[in-house]
Amino acid sequence: MAELPTTRSNPVPAGRLWFGLTASAAAWIALGVGYVLITWWACIEDGPLGAGSLRPGVAILYFLAALLLIGTALVAGMMSYRNWRQLSESSGLLDAQGEARCEFMALLGVFVSFTLGIGLIWLTIPLLILNLCVRAR
Repeated sequence: MAELPTTRSNPVPAGRLWFGLTASAAAWIALGVGYVLITWWACIEDGPLGAGSLRPGVAILYFLAALLLIGTALVAGMMSYRNWRQLSESSGLLDAQGEARCEFMALLGVFVSFTLGIGLIWLTIPLLILNLCVRAR
């Protein structure tokens, strides 16, 4: 009687894999939706040439939300990297190959978190320079 080959059990829970893969994308979408909603609610139309001005404290609220979402992307990236290190047999990220589904999800989570984390930072930088209402116009 032939025995079935045993497969290596997955040491990483599925929830951690999915969080690492999707949390940065959700943070990026949330920042964009939050930007639209805050701009729609916060701009008062009394500025020159229809530029408008912000209600007090809105820029701080948006900046704190952006920092929270950047932190979420950072945590997702670190979790994905840790997941990949547990699943991968290669020693370096440049030699990585996502052979199994779980390893591929962890590796993709690292790249998605990195790129969307940089995108979150780029979306937040103009807030430090421009008025939110002027940027929306």
